[in-house]
Amino acid sequence: MSSRGQSASPEGAPTEPSTNAQASQEAARLGRAYHATSNVNIIVDSCADFAPEVARALGVEVLEFPFVLSGVEHLDDLWQSMSPHEFYERMRKGEPASTSAITLGRYLEVFEGAAKKGTPTVYLAFTRGLSSSIDVARQAAQTVREAHPGFELYVVDNANPSSAAQLLAIEAVHQASNGLTAAELVKWAEEARYYLQGYFTLESFDALARGGRIPPAAAQVGGKLDIKPELSYDLAGALTLRGMCRGRKKALRAILADFKANYLQESGADGQLPVGIISADAEKDAHWLADQLRKEPGCQDAPIIFSSVGPVIGAHVGPGMVALVFWGKDRREGLSFTDRLARRVRGEQ
Repeated sequence: MSSRGQSASPEGAPTEPSTNAQASQEAARLGRAYHATSNVNIIVDSCADFAPEVARALGVEVLEFPFVLSGVEHLDDLWQSMSPHEFYERMRKGEPASTSAITLGRYLEVFEGAAKKGTPTVYLAFTRGLSSSIDVARQAAQTVREAHPGFELYVVDNANPSSAAQLLAIEAVHQASNGLTAAELVKWAEEARYYLQGYFTLESFDALARGGRIPPAAAQVGGKLDIKPELSYDLAGALTLRGMCRGRKKALRAILADFKANYLQESGADGQLPVGIISADAEKDAHWLADQLRKEPGCQDAPIIFSSVGPVIGAHVGPGMVALVFWGKDRREGLSFTDRLARRVRGEQ
């Protein structure tokens, strides 16, 4: 299996994916947790951009999102069929990439299989803020519940794109192994998702312009001025612009500043919660971020999971994206007064 995971040599150069030692350690922890007695079946999807070691150790079904490259449809199979470098090189050379949702039929197939096994099931779905696929999943879940009265099947919006969703899935597995029921795990996930923080930058605006998310003229101006954005995501999981930086290094430092402002250390029997560093064929910058993070107080031994941006999200952000995701402050605390009122009117927390 080609791997999204990357590690670094002492000099900081990327080494073979199999040397992603901390992902392997986290995978071992997951393996121990998941294979403990659990009364919950957890389903995830490939848009969580898992490190392969972690995906294997989760012991859960990973639904593969489709993507299209130069008119040919593929499945996001965690880089078994194509390496990250090959995918992003093809994008650099101008090959068009696009995405589509998982079909109703595929969701029905997976949920029917879960119903036949009978174990209460929770699907941590790719955020509604970036895809309508969750609406199809909910439709399929309702159909299956009607066909199997009494079967517990829940679809939860993870509200976190990319590797932040990986961190949520890791802890969901852990909490299920600690005894949470499916209904309790749903309540846990619906609260825990707001404590995941993510910040990232892009090499260029080209992919966003091709996808119609910004005007082509804005992308051209940004390129000429060497403007690099710092982005995050809102409570619904949709992308938000935090600021514009002159040059890549300043954008990376802005990411570190937001990490320092929002990271909350947590330790226990299993040690600190992991941090995720993810890139789209930009391992050098990913490892620079890791080196800087190690200099922060209390972060010298924090588990870091390196992974690569999958082709579904990669089709929209393009090569060169690098991100830092972590457990931190409650993102709802940053809401304005008027936004808090709006959420209260909608009956949200």
